[in-house]
Amino acid sequence: MFKLTKLKNSLGLTALFFGDLCCLLLLFQLSVLLRKDLLPVVFGNLPPFRTDLSIYNWIFPIWLGIMTYEGAYSRRFAVWDEVKFLWRSSFFSCVAVFTILFISKKGPEFSRVLMIIMAAISIILLPFLRAGLKKLIYSADLMKRKMLIVGSGEAAVAAFNAVKNEPNLGYDIAGFVDDASARSELCGLKVYPQLPQIERYINSAGIHDVIVAKPELEKDTLIKLINTIQHKAENTLYMPDFKGLAVTGTELRHFFREQTMIIEIQNNLSNPLNYAIKRSIDYLAGLSLFILTLPLLALIAYLVRRDSPGPAFLLQRRIGKNGRSFMCYKFRSMYIDAEERLGAILKSDPKAKEEWGKFWKLKKDPRITGTGRWLRSTSLDELPQAINILKGEMSLIGPRPYLPREKEFLLEEGETILRLPPGITGLWQISGRSNTSYDFRITMDSWYVKNWDLWLDMMIVFKTIAVVLKKEGAR
Repeated sequence: MFKLTKLKNSLGLTALFFGDLCCLLLLFQLSVLLRKDLLPVVFGNLPPFRTDLSIYNWIFPIWLGIMTYEGAYSRRFAVWDEVKFLWRSSFFSCVAVFTILFISKKGPEFSRVLMIIMAAISIILLPFLRAGLKKLIYSADLMKRKMLIVGSGEAAVAAFNAVKNEPNLGYDIAGFVDDASARSELCGLKVYPQLPQIERYINSAGIHDVIVAKPELEKDTLIKLINTIQHKAENTLYMPDFKGLAVTGTELRHFFREQTMIIEIQNNLSNPLNYAIKRSIDYLAGLSLFILTLPLLALIAYLVRRDSPGPAFLLQRRIGKNGRSFMCYKFRSMYIDAEERLGAILKSDPKAKEEWGKFWKLKKDPRITGTGRWLRSTSLDELPQAINILKGEMSLIGPRPYLPREKEFLLEEGETILRLPPGITGLWQISGRSNTSYDFRITMDSWYVKNWDLWLDMMIVFKTIAVVLKKEGAR
């Protein structure tokens, strides 16, 4: 079984390598088309393009070499980690090509514009091409790995969901293994009561990777279990019970003499340059958003006023960075007597009262106007918040802008959440939006601030676009 699995893995990696080469060739041909036929129309002063494409063959080994160095064929990436890896590879490949041209003094013989175009479209298209390529390889049952999860509690379920939500990793979960007192089934998979005989099960089932998600074990028992698995499986992954701590940007520091390690947790907010870049992006995005959507803002304002009596804009006091309050701009999406309508339905409908207590929102909210429902489903009601960004009160990405009456519900997470200005979009908006509980939203906002970095903001922007287009969780 192991020989067959290794053969399938080797075939899959070979297919991935040549698939990457084909993707790069495709992107190169597309770059040539843009440089040769499109750019001269836009920029008439460009020098003529040399049609001898064979002189560019050397760039492909460099590109693939950098991808290999970055872990293209030795590591498994979650989707957004793979996007980050491909962007790094494209950037450093472009830098390497320009460096070689500079050192060899052959720059005039090559189209540097072509190289820049290829790097730019690689950043846009290569993640999609490689994701499709890997999906095709996995569907052929190549390069897949069988995984076993140790445990049957909350941590084991979290491990299962984490792996299942990342099909780009290429893992097949074979099941769970725990002691004899555990349940017989979990997440639709069997729980094998063979923890003491886990070595036998790893060998017989052809398991490659094992996640140990059993934090309730005593330290000595846990260490013995991990040491046993380490020499039987190819990879052992340990899931510690550190829920609530920052995870992005953490590093392990090893101390061999003491046989111990320390987890270093970085405070990205303490770096003034990082925060200055974030605010610069905010102001640029806010200004662009405001200018580009002025006609749309005027149209929406007209529709809101036509639909129901009252002003087009709603000004609400919200809690900003460090607890400072500000007036938040939104298009009005409710009737003027919204609070009276809410009070009436909460008194007369126990189910609505229960839903309000859990989500602080209602699926069938009588306060929302017809135009308001459309605005909320498309998130267009938040467009005026570009003004708050320009005033420095909000950010493009950040925690929710909480109402003053919600401050008492933030509890100990409030100090963390209010370290950043609230955002038009954020982590909770891409994690279910209104379909999530109120406590979950607070947890998401706290997690965002603890793990904040510029890459996380970029990821949220792209996922927000997808969520809004699909209208997921909109109310």
